Amino acid sequence: MPVAAPIISSVQKLVLYETRARYFLVGSNHAETKYRVLKIDRTEPKDLVVIDDRHVYTQQEVRELLGRLDLGNRTKIGQKGSSGLSRAVSAFGIVGFVRFLEGYYIVLITKRRKMADIGGHAMYKIEDTTMIYIPNDSVRVTHPDEARYLRIFQNVDLSSNFYFSYSYDLSHSLQYNLTVLRMPLDTLKAETTRTRQESFDIFEDEGLATQGGSGVFGICSEPYRKYVWNGKLLDIVKTTVHRDWLLYIIHGFCGQSKLLIYGRPVYVTLIARRSSKFAGTRFLKRGANCEGDVANEVETEQILYDASVMSFSAGSYSSYVQVRGSVPLYWSQDISTMMPKPPITLDQADPYARAAALHFDQMLQRFGSPIIILNLVKEREKRKHERILSEELVAAVTYLNQFLPPEHAIVYIPWDMAKYTKSKLCNVLDRLSVIAENVVKKTGFFVNRPASYCSVLRPDEKWNELGGIVVPTGRLQTGVLRTNCVDCLDRTNTAQFMVGKCALAYQLYSLGLIDKPNLLFDTDAVRLFEELYEDHGDTLSLQYGGSQLVHRVKTYRKIAPWTQHSKDIMQTLSRYYSNAFSDADRQDSINLFLGVFQPEEGKPHLCDLPTDFYLHQKDTMTLIQARRSYTFWWTPGVLECLPMPYDEAMSVAENRRKLIVKKFHNYDEEIDIHNEFFRPYELSSFDDTFCLAMTNSIRDFMPKNVGIDPSPFTVRKPDETGKSVLGNKSNREETVLQRKTAASAPPPPSEEAVSSSSEDDSGTDKEDEGAASQRSTPVKMTDTGDNAKTTENVVQPIKDIYGINLSESPSEDDLGIYTRFVQLGHSQHKHDKSHQHLCCKHLDGVINLTHISAFSQDNIYEVQPPKVERKSIEIFHAHIQAGKGIMQPLGKEDILLYREYIRNRYM
Repeated sequence: MPVAAPIISSVQKLVLYETRARYFLVGSNHAETKYRVLKIDRTEPKDLVVIDDRHVYTQQEVRELLGRLDLGNRTKIGQKGSSGLSRAVSAFGIVGFVRFLEGYYIVLITKRRKMADIGGHAMYKIEDTTMIYIPNDSVRVTHPDEARYLRIFQNVDLSSNFYFSYSYDLSHSLQYNLTVLRMPLDTLKAETTRTRQESFDIFEDEGLATQGGSGVFGICSEPYRKYVWNGKLLDIVKTTVHRDWLLYIIHGFCGQSKLLIYGRPVYVTLIARRSSKFAGTRFLKRGANCEGDVANEVETEQILYDASVMSFSAGSYSSYVQVRGSVPLYWSQDISTMMPKPPITLDQADPYARAAALHFDQMLQRFGSPIIILNLVKEREKRKHERILSEELVAAVTYLNQFLPPEHAIVYIPWDMAKYTKSKLCNVLDRLSVIAENVVKKTGFFVNRPASYCSVLRPDEKWNELGGIVVPTGRLQTGVLRTNCVDCLDRTNTAQFMVGKCALAYQLYSLGLIDKPNLLFDTDAVRLFEELYEDHGDTLSLQYGGSQLVHRVKTYRKIAPWTQHSKDIMQTLSRYYSNAFSDADRQDSINLFLGVFQPEEGKPHLCDLPTDFYLHQKDTMTLIQARRSYTFWWTPGVLECLPMPYDEAMSVAENRRKLIVKKFHNYDEEIDIHNEFFRPYELSSFDDTFCLAMTNSIRDFMPKNVGIDPSPFTVRKPDETGKSVLGNKSNREETVLQRKTAASAPPPPSEEAVSSSSEDDSGTDKEDEGAASQRSTPVKMTDTGDNAKTTENVVQPIKDIYGINLSESPSEDDLGIYTRFVQLGHSQHKHDKSHQHLCCKHLDGVINLTHISAFSQDNIYEVQPPKVERKSIEIFHAHIQAGKGIMQPLGKEDILLYREYIRNRYM
């Protein structure tokens, strides 16, 4: 058993019950063995009163409680016609509580869909929500503007790219989540004592009063608030309810595909976290605010892991993180001129780079050093436009670097991508590959296992130059690449794809899946990764710019079809229309949802404000008393931890206080991810299994011809692929436009495939997990006349396959043998049903059979196991222990044998 494991929330299924005076919210874990109850008062017109009784109920106790509530709330004692307790809605989580000008609303998740899986920890996408007004009609005080604010709030489509997990912290990176699980044992015991003193439940530690003996430490961390979108909605109940009620959601993108390497399943996952600070739409949010938060800031993490071993302690996991975000300066663009490219204006003079200092201080705390800036804006222009930002950014970085130690200085890489794209002599992606190689070598990447023995025997020269920090348990990424252009959409997505492709090669190499850290275009693996990144780019572009990507990877490879140009024009017009006419309403909705604007009686309404500048720039409303140093612009303690991130240093007491550590029994449901993933207590359907619905490298990309190399790292011609990325993109773009997001469902099948219509999720409120895209087997529709000869050649005679002609009647001898076999089965069945008869009459024609097996008794009902050698039993037990993460030490003979194999095979 592992020493530590993530805590699984015990509130995954919710039922809201209603009386005239109260709402009762009953939450349970997925197995429905533990229950919690929230009481919400409905008699307060404007205040929120939520009571958590701090008790864990059993199923029987909850039934008795609901029965008493039902009986006590009937209008007449003993009345059977009307119930005093009615069931209002079923849900899967609480988004939060919100109030405008009247009373409070509760926002519940009523439909979810599984989108990814990391080590058995499921990531869900919100498919549908409901808002319920809490006060009853008798105490409700109506306000004429309430409906307007409700409409603005609901303009934030929660069914579009909002994600959550019950057991995995989506606001943190995989490196942080696994680093926390590997804290020293003494630290875990100390934090367990502190958490027990601050425990919420009355009987939370019942059964574990003595913390000695066997057990597993459950760990739960505070989310990183920057990427949490419902933090303000949950703040009002954060201190009054148990942590399991608090379900934090992120906004961005989540996609997962399966890479099959000779049958070995490797999951490639892409998670994008959009910042909730200074959030908004394209032209209305540019640059940075006074707190160092920038517009369109997205942290993208690619996770690779071997799905054949599920646990965090025994499995192989790797991740790489990069960031995009607007240029961290005070700048904007005026859209009132109705120009496609409004002029860029610097709003404030910032000689000491205050906004950039705050921004890079945040990055040093979260990612460590080095911080690498890849600036893709234009350097040479006839009319000075984008170059304004480059000049100011160079000045800011130069000023900040003079106070940092040289080994931790910010690295600035300017590259005019647009100029190289127009040049016929330069290959944009080749130049990006060189930049990506240098970046990955400086930052390194995360992997939770030491280098493979084959890598030690046959080390690659590039592997030894890799940056980051090497620890006994693997590698840690230190620093991050920050990519930006003006919009951080098209050029940025292509650059991030090339860096991600380079990092993916190193990740595959570190897990021992390829022999050299290099991936080529037109392989199944890169096509799968490119499709993930294009869905990722389309989704982020829709959220910020109002349209899909205009320029894609194929555009910069110059292999896009001629029809792509007309689509690019349409996307440009769609983006312009969205920016000119609908972005203002979307910005108001985001401001209201995130709590940037709070409606109050007597104050101007949100729609009446000429600008939201003062809402996001807090120093314009209040005078900041304490100013940061112009020279020591970083947070105290950050430099001491570099190059490691300050947030991951568990030696810092502030970071340890963000953790909740609790000791559990070995197989407690709150830390048993095996039960959570496989769910042995319920019936599972293969058709609804998530792993069968996700994009698959063999099914969707590998050619269907016989004799093709099944390796996903083999370069293929465009007409050889099982799924043409070029031809299929048009259908996928139309689907994305219809659902207003590229991540609402996995990519559709090829044009030749016959797909089921399960993307229509408008059925019931029942959970729709994993049934997002049930792809049927591709069926080739051919003409019977032209291809009759081909069919004759393909279909072999039945006699050649089975050895007999099944259309002919069997001979009399064969029929006789079969009849006696059937009678023998009937005789055996009757013998087993009547145990009191020592013998039974044999039917005529039944022969007595003599056992020729090694078993003493051998029939269809009973088999005695054969005798197995002790060495075989030991090998089997060692295999079982390896599955639990307990590895047997290699013997001297094993190492010598492996060295001999490597020497003969490769040297």
